[in-house]
Formats: sequence, C-alpha cells, structure tokens
Amino acid sequence: MENRKKQIIDLAIKLVQQKGYVGFSYDDISKQLGVTKASIHYHFEKKEDLGVAITERITNRLQNSLLSIKDSSVSAEEKLKQFIQQQAERFEFTEICPISSLQTDYESLPYIVQNKIKEVSKLEISILKEIVAEAQNERSINDSEDLQFLAVTILSSIKGALLYRRVLGEDVLVDVLNQLDRFLRKS
Repeated sequence: MENRKKQIIDLAIKLVQQKGYVGFSYDDISKQLGVTKASIHYHFEKKEDLGVAITERITNRLQNSLLSIKDSSVSAEEKLKQFIQQQAERFEFTEICPISSLQTDYESLPYIVQNKIKEVSKLEISILKEIVAEAQNERSINDSEDLQFLAVTILSSIKGALLYRRVLGEDVLVDVLNQLDRFLRKS
C-alpha cells in the first residue's frame, strides 16, 4: 500500500516537472501507473492532498541534500559546487526543477500548497545561504556580496539554465555553472 502511494508521488513529481501542477490530472497518473482513479483517490482524496505530499517530498530531498553536504569533509567551496551539481543533475533533459514548476503555477495552486511551496522556497534559499556563508568565511568566494542576493542569483541561474535547456535542446547549464564560478571568485 505504501509502495503505491510512493509511486503516485514519484510520478506526480515527474508530471509537475514536465507539465506543471495544473497540467496533470489523476487520469494521467492512473493511465501511466495502470491503476484506477479510485486507487489514487484512496491515497490522496483531493489533488491538493497530493500537492502537499509532493512539496513534503521535495522538502525531505532538500534537507537530505543539505545533510549529506554538511557532513562532507570537503571545503565550503566544494560543498557549494556539490549542492549546485546535485540540483542540476536531478533532472532529465526535458524536465525542470519541481520547485520552479510549482512556483510558476503559484497563483493557481490551492492555498495549502501555496504555503508549502513558499516554505520549500525559503528552505532552498536558506540552505544555499548557509553554504555560501561558509564559503565566504573560508574566503574561497567573493565575500563582498549579500548572502540573500548570492543565493537567489545562484538558484535563478541554475533554474533558468534548466528552462533554456528544455526549450532550446542545448545544455547551457555547463556554461552557466562556469560563469557562476567566475562570478563567485574573489576579484
């Protein structure tokens, strides 16, 4: 039973990445999993319940990502690179970050899902701010910039590159990561 619930959430996240929250339905899930819509409703009565489960899964992934990076014995600069690389590698060529997708659909989301995506967005920024602060303290990256500004700039650059990759079919992500590295270096 828990396995089916996990399958539904996994597929829903993929559909959010490909179509957006408003672009998929329980019918999409039932067809791809080969189950009835009633089976999906058994686990998630309403789509907003599934939306909450999606954001909770994303939150757990972010927290696990942070823990694995924090527990790493590498330099803060390397931790920053690991975080950026982990975020970039999670998505196939036609997918975007599920957080970005949910942010795009924000005005159309149920209120409870809006609150959850706001929480996960703040978490994502705070994680990156923590890693950037450590790198600044080690003086491995430019320490003259505001932490919030740097975190948002890094996240926006990565997520923007994923969008361009999806549309243009070119992997601009490598170029963006190289440019970020130059931007973050001390002058």
